[in-house]
Amino acid sequence: METSVARRRVVITGIGAVTPLGNTSSATWSALTAGRSGIGRITHFDPAGCAAQIAGEVKGFDPRFPLASPVFPRGPHGEPVTAPVSQKDFKKFGRFTHLGLAAGVEAYVDSGMDASRQALSPLRMGANLGVGLGGLPEIVAMHETWKQGGFRKISPFFILQTAPNILAGQLAILLDLKGSNMCVSSACATSGHALGESFRAIQRGDADVLFAGGAEAVVSPLGVGAFAQMRALSTRNDQPERASRPYDVARDGFVIGEGAVVFVLEEREQALRRGARVYAEVLGYGATEDAFHLSSLAPDAEGSARAMRLALAESKVAPERVAYVSAHATSTLSGDGEEAAAIAAVFAAARDKIHVSAVKSMTGHLLGAAGALGALAATLAVHHGVVPPTINLENLDPACAALGLNFTPNHSVRKEVEFALTNSFGFGGTNASLVIGRG
Repeated sequence: METSVARRRVVITGIGAVTPLGNTSSATWSALTAGRSGIGRITHFDPAGCAAQIAGEVKGFDPRFPLASPVFPRGPHGEPVTAPVSQKDFKKFGRFTHLGLAAGVEAYVDSGMDASRQALSPLRMGANLGVGLGGLPEIVAMHETWKQGGFRKISPFFILQTAPNILAGQLAILLDLKGSNMCVSSACATSGHALGESFRAIQRGDADVLFAGGAEAVVSPLGVGAFAQMRALSTRNDQPERASRPYDVARDGFVIGEGAVVFVLEEREQALRRGARVYAEVLGYGATEDAFHLSSLAPDAEGSARAMRLALAESKVAPERVAYVSAHATSTLSGDGEEAAAIAAVFAAARDKIHVSAVKSMTGHLLGAAGALGALAATLAVHHGVVPPTINLENLDPACAALGLNFTPNHSVRKEVEFALTNSFGFGGTNASLVIGRG
């Protein structure tokens, strides 16, 4: 039913990222468009004995750098509203929080908002930062500490290290965000939902600025071993950079990754008033449930197709005007083809013009941060007019080839992208799709 209340427009004014391809959004984008892989042999632990021994790990990351940044909100006389995190406080955070805070601070700086903070109410600013599995490595490590040393050895910071919402809470403390603060957790659709629900909140007037996205850091014996036991992971251990190969006939599973991606979503009129650089506009959001299986897509990817159609309907963008789909495709035997078939059905009138690509071919699967990484690809494709490739696509699966889609094999493509769509799906049958367009 149509409402008489005008919906506010929502734009993207800042992006931050820490990924296997680089520790900033610009480094990540450069690597994506160059078709470089960030996947290698696991270094966080000794993977000997595990069927899967490769991952997309974040490299050379110093969590102290972003948290010691002098760029934090200032009061009317230039005094800092909040203090940078002290060396003593670093131990309070798990790795997913460190990664997410770095991405969040970068997004804040990138938005240029600090120069306008005196005119912006912190009560109208908030965060929705999701985590899929939270502090799994920290939970395992503290369990071992307890077994060896008893209750007195359990860290008083353990809950803060592992609770999923600590990332959003700590970013709010750093940036003086006093509006809504929450953590979505919906498996691999987590940050897609965080972006979509934040878009909705600004759209209906509940906030003017929301930091939205996700983080994940579960490259650990239990995290990797569990997915390997499900036979979900690639075992191409001797060729890590070639292991993640969506749509390729020789794909044998996904590669686990870690990282964080955070967006600044902002009400459009406010962004224009303060002279913000606008990357793109969020135009539509679709969220659905398969209600079919805990870890497999519904037949014909019905729920996924429905999410795409809902996002397109809200955006009022005809399918034939979409130039790029940033796919969820993870490099699994069934999932890639089922999503591709759904894309072909939704964009039937334009399948010969549309480009589809899977950036997980370069980063691995960032789980709770994957949806935001896919949205980064869609947003910057719109902003820069470049579609990143699907690398390692050497022999296209015949079932995918029959769909008539262009999967952007191995090299980026320069083209005008007025509208893009991005997908993220998760265990439990949950789906999220977003339509991004020029702001």
